[in-house]
Amino acid sequence: MEKGNLSINSENIFPIIKKWLYSDTDIFLRELVSNGCDAIAKLKKLAAMGEFELDKDEKLKVIVRLDEKAKTIQVTDNGIGMTAEEIKKFITEIAFSGATDFITKYQDQFENGNDIIGHFGLGFYSSFMAADKVQIDSKSYIADAPSAKWVCDGGIEYELDESDRLNRGTTVTLYISDEHKEFLNGWKIKEILAKYCAFMPVEIYFEDASKKDDEQDDKPVNTTEPLWLKKPKDCTDEEYKSFYHNVFTDFNDPLFWIHLNMDYPFRLKGILYFPKLKHELESIEGQVKLYNNQVFIADNLKEVIPEFLLLLKGTIDCPDLPLNVSRSFLQNDGYVTKMSKYITKKVADKLNSMFKKSREEYEKYWEDISPFIKYGAMREHDFYEKIKDSLLFRTTDGKYVTLSEYTDNNKAKAENKVFYVSDVKQQAQYIKMFNDEGMDAVVLDTRLDIPYVSFLEAYSGGVSFERIDSAVSEMLKSDSDTDIDKEALESKFKSALGKDDIKLKVENLKSDEVSAMIELSEQSRRMQEMSVMYGMDGTSLPSDETLVLNAGNNVVKLLLSMDESRKEESELLCKQIYDLAVMSHQPLSREAMTEFIARSNKIMELLAEK
Repeated sequence: MEKGNLSINSENIFPIIKKWLYSDTDIFLRELVSNGCDAIAKLKKLAAMGEFELDKDEKLKVIVRLDEKAKTIQVTDNGIGMTAEEIKKFITEIAFSGATDFITKYQDQFENGNDIIGHFGLGFYSSFMAADKVQIDSKSYIADAPSAKWVCDGGIEYELDESDRLNRGTTVTLYISDEHKEFLNGWKIKEILAKYCAFMPVEIYFEDASKKDDEQDDKPVNTTEPLWLKKPKDCTDEEYKSFYHNVFTDFNDPLFWIHLNMDYPFRLKGILYFPKLKHELESIEGQVKLYNNQVFIADNLKEVIPEFLLLLKGTIDCPDLPLNVSRSFLQNDGYVTKMSKYITKKVADKLNSMFKKSREEYEKYWEDISPFIKYGAMREHDFYEKIKDSLLFRTTDGKYVTLSEYTDNNKAKAENKVFYVSDVKQQAQYIKMFNDEGMDAVVLDTRLDIPYVSFLEAYSGGVSFERIDSAVSEMLKSDSDTDIDKEALESKFKSALGKDDIKLKVENLKSDEVSAMIELSEQSRRMQEMSVMYGMDGTSLPSDETLVLNAGNNVVKLLLSMDESRKEESELLCKQIYDLAVMSHQPLSREAMTEFIARSNKIMELLAEK
């Protein structure tokens, strides 16, 4: 048996680190600015421990300086600095983290080491993704330590010498390659800083070498204390709205928000906003920004943020995120699942609290938030279980009821059954007949409601849903029978319509205003709708429609009195009655609408002649 140690060829691994460690080239600026923030955080820790005395008038900051002519970008901090030995240790020993070494050295003095951003010791090498050569000039906080200069052109060789730097801190100079000259643009640099560094804990300034000193922007490009770090009780509504407008460039005010603030078993802070939607599909444009110690990581990471919550907008900062070495993706970790469950619970708690304490306001928001809630209920069963008693339904008379409230109100008419409409205008005649019977229907008129109805039937304890046009003959027929000749009436309609296979039913409906209605079983209609949703032709399915003729209607009675001498009039009326029934059920086809209009004019002409 032979045993040995794995060896690493630095000539091979260095290009891998430069080219493949990070998913986006512009991330080098985030890493260098983060390192500068860490250097300042370390200095503050030493000062707090009494190992270094800070000048109270000194402003600790990071400066990003662009020199387009020299083709350089410099990132300068006035933090802890490095000696030549520390540069050799932290820079030339790949994957040796200065942050981890610092935390280990002073671990007894740290409440939580995660206050320091870096951990893997690889962020610096992202510099070579955009630069041909990188130079470090640094002077340690140790007073008698000489300053040091390190230069590397991206190979495995470097030069280490004394620097002419006089002040404590570090400057990293990137000599940008021709391949990445897009980074030699001031607007581009500002865009990257706004993306990754907007909330870093140290003030960051941008300088453009092409401008004079008095022309430089004297304001930091970031906010060091984002709103999510404050306690909810200390935040005003105006602050929440202002933060929303600034971060998401949305001119509309959010409907409401949830402030997350957790310290155990993991640290997590953030704000989730419910945006006002203009239409159903706009909800897919949500954006939840994920931060780690105020450093931007990514938008909409599904590992931490449940998918349905990505319909919202917000910021979440979790220092305990188990990030991989590039700080771009999450490692699989039990914390991630706990975070996701916690966020889901907090959202459900907020909605339930609003429903119970301020139902009127909750109802006012329902149309805007219902797509998110319905989608969330279907995607996350735990969320549904928490929120199910706060689910609302808008009735056709504009009121909002829960599922139990609706079934209780209509118990005498239909046990555990919910009648709904999918188009208030199209199904107006059905709605009127239901209202005349003292019954109501709920409005479920979005594409999301098609699977939502099936979901509720599966999980709401035996409640079934039926669109009102599936229950015409059952719910609205009169108790009194009729002596009308049903067979003769059916024969007349089949002949006039030229449809021997049409399904017909003659019923004495309670309302005599309606001549006929289309009845389609709930199951058949759902199959048609689902086939359309999945890109199939719903019309290819066998039709299960039934034409219900109202025996109590005067026009229907008149048809039976028409003999052969009035056959033309009889056929006109049969076709008109059929089209009117269809129009209450679904839109007419282009050809059918053309015929309907022409026929209507013909009927008016006949009436005028008489």
